[in-house]
Amino acid sequence: MCGIAGFCDYNDDLSEESYFWGSLAKRMGNRLKHRGPDDSGIHVSAHAAFAHTRLAVVDILGGKQPMTAVSDGFRYTIVYNGELYNSKELRDELTALGHTFETKSDTEILLKCYIQFGFTCAEKLNGIFAFAVDDERRQCCYLCRDRFGVKPLFYAIENDRLVFASEIKALFEYPGINPVIDRQGLCEIFGLGPARTAGIGVFRNVMEIKPGYCAVYDKFGLETVPYFELKSYEHPDSYEDSVKKVKYLVEDAVTRQLISDVPLCTFLSGGLDSSIITAIAARNYQALGKVLSTYSFDFTGNEKYFKPTAFQPGADRPWVEKMVETFQTDHHFLECNNVTLADKLYDSVIAKDLPGMADVDSSLLYFCSLVKKKHVVGLSGECADEIFGGYPWFHKEEAFEGHCFPWSPDLSLRSGLLLPEIADALHMDDYVNMRYEESIAAVPKLEGESALERRRREISYLNIRWFMSTLLDRKDRASMASGLEVRVPYADHRIVQYVFNTPWEYKNHNGVVKSLLRDAAKDWLPEDVLERRKSPYPKTHNPAYELLVKQRLAAVLSDEGEPIHQLIDKTAAAQLLGQKSDYGKPWFGQLMAGPQLMAYLLQINFWLKKYEIVIKL
Repeated sequence: MCGIAGFCDYNDDLSEESYFWGSLAKRMGNRLKHRGPDDSGIHVSAHAAFAHTRLAVVDILGGKQPMTAVSDGFRYTIVYNGELYNSKELRDELTALGHTFETKSDTEILLKCYIQFGFTCAEKLNGIFAFAVDDERRQCCYLCRDRFGVKPLFYAIENDRLVFASEIKALFEYPGINPVIDRQGLCEIFGLGPARTAGIGVFRNVMEIKPGYCAVYDKFGLETVPYFELKSYEHPDSYEDSVKKVKYLVEDAVTRQLISDVPLCTFLSGGLDSSIITAIAARNYQALGKVLSTYSFDFTGNEKYFKPTAFQPGADRPWVEKMVETFQTDHHFLECNNVTLADKLYDSVIAKDLPGMADVDSSLLYFCSLVKKKHVVGLSGECADEIFGGYPWFHKEEAFEGHCFPWSPDLSLRSGLLLPEIADALHMDDYVNMRYEESIAAVPKLEGESALERRRREISYLNIRWFMSTLLDRKDRASMASGLEVRVPYADHRIVQYVFNTPWEYKNHNGVVKSLLRDAAKDWLPEDVLERRKSPYPKTHNPAYELLVKQRLAAVLSDEGEPIHQLIDKTAAAQLLGQKSDYGKPWFGQLMAGPQLMAYLLQINFWLKKYEIVIKL
């Protein structure tokens, strides 16, 4: 994985001041050095200046970027962040079409794929990616992002010039692009956060290429178009055939993603999703005479303070130990203490350029920094719950009767914290409802589907396009902050598209949650692991952490100079501090309860101050 940044202008000639523009591109790239600590480079042409920071994973020597190729006398230059999992097939196809290759890198394959297929090249790709091509022939810049937004790509238009980067912080290096938040941005933070509307960068005039979209910027401006959208169709297969298909797709996705020229590991919680990935990976490694490395995450004091809830029915460690024993992996138990967890709240804001999932973010940020000490690539089990129907809101009556995002049904806790004049100016409920209605309108319909099944399809679509994107965004920023590449096999578009159309009675066969995936994995896992109830990413239950967060928030609230006082009602915030936290009633997803709301406010305050944000309503 890598960091990319740059700008382009097809009505101006940058080559006359190439040193100046190259220096600016380099400064943008330097802000992304954490994403690519191994190498860096810049490219300046008549109309574009690109910067690249590289995390070398495949073809260490040959994959340097920016990479340029010449075809029919025209130059094409690419900066690329990602991995292609169908490189061999693409290389064979392009070779048959007359292309030759000087390296073994997927960067060269992607560049030649663009040269051959032009704007439709993305349809050929299986992988996670964000890239830009300076196309001399068409006099344009082509930008593209993977189907589900695993890799980020933000942009802004400044003085008719397109400016882009993997992370927002790099955009702020470009003159005229400044950290301003308006009504829309505040509604994103307080109404939808830590989720975010696709295409919206929260800061004023900062946008992103949506998942599954590409864009062309030329002298006429910017045009964005989707190259991938989920489709609804009648599922043709029996349950037994569907199980076989899922088994093949999952195994193929994991196996493809094991390719690496640097040390690779898996994240192992002992749950169904990560255990499947580990089982497949371990078997592949054993066939090569190698031992797979695995990592699990926990928190200081959880063995003492953990209490089961409907959202977290059991601790992970016994299940991890079972998997390690079964598959003989080289396992590492990682643990985070309270002070580190609280301190990293601020680092995770810098990693994301936005407030996030509080300690759910900060813990992952810390754990990834530890994993990076020995490994460069990891495989993780994100996305399976969104795809196979694992979350509680797939099953609860309220989600079917409600007219809202099912992981965030009640905005009152957050909106009640705002100053009355801010709340009146934002009309936050209307904004959130607008985003919800937009999403529901985008759900691909299936003619003849019952009202119940139509609602199930809506919930599935919302999860894939919203909740899954939130977790993928978190994963990218938390891992890449340490230059760790994390791959997500369940986000393979073939799996998502296929399972999206399997009937609910398959996903919940015989009343068993995620039965389609469980039955596909019968040959891979011990029976008790196979049948384990869902337990999400772990969090601390140590009351000392909550006390620490309360103390830090109280200190912020007592200082009138802190920027959050522009937004938050001090009395309402004090009432939050005095409430007894209920870990069983999250306000977002499954993990974010009272302590996480207080931590979220700490993140917002730090964000406002660190980025010197100007609020304009």
